[in-house]
Amino acid sequence: MPQRTEPPVGDSTRRPVGDSPGSARLPLGVFGGTFDPVHLGHLRLAEEARESLGLAGVLWIPAGTPPHRDLPRAPADRRLEMVRLAIAGNPGFALDASEAFDVRPGFTVPTLERLRREHGPARSLVLLLGMDAFRGLATWHRWRELFELAHLAVAGRPGYAVGEAALPPDLAVAVRGRLTGDAGALGRSPCGAVVPFPMTPLDISATQIRRRLEFGQGCRYLVPESVREYIQTHGLYHQEPHGR
Repeated sequence: MPQRTEPPVGDSTRRPVGDSPGSARLPLGVFGGTFDPVHLGHLRLAEEARESLGLAGVLWIPAGTPPHRDLPRAPADRRLEMVRLAIAGNPGFALDASEAFDVRPGFTVPTLERLRREHGPARSLVLLLGMDAFRGLATWHRWRELFELAHLAVAGRPGYAVGEAALPPDLAVAVRGRLTGDAGALGRSPCGAVVPFPMTPLDISATQIRRRLEFGQGCRYLVPESVREYIQTHGLYHQEPHGR
């Protein structure tokens, strides 16, 4: 049976977000990914979602073993620390380290089931997705159950529509009657809506950053300065992939 280990990671464990009496009634954003490394595109997506959708906050959940891609290049403790550094100072962001050290493939439905148990059946949970992830949703494990556990908020990209006509057939059928431009719908029920939101276009990817670092180039202004310094100090992404 796979083993789960969690070495100490500074103060990178979860801290409360959206727990004040007023904010507890607001939707809570959920943002998962490998964050390998976390970069300014991630931060802008989370912040613009928080602002435009009226979220109480955004819970960042770094993945341990992603099911649809290669193992992360940086180990879990390094990725957690980079996220902690990146979100420091923003009271609307919190880090959930619950899954980063899990060696089993991490799927989104079990994550949302856990959060639903923790926050209760009435709390509005909002899964934050980029456009590419949303368009590939029908390939995810138990993907139809997502709508029974959370709302989906999709970051817009220039030239890409979220409307049914632009989606793969199975996904278009699944979002019929759920797709709305009304962000207020997120606060009226705990789950089930699909809400697009605008995002400032930033052509930044973790793959691009890793490739630059592999070739001895810098990542200044692509990641927060604290993250850049951490990458440099620990020699991340200048070596063979972690665990291989």
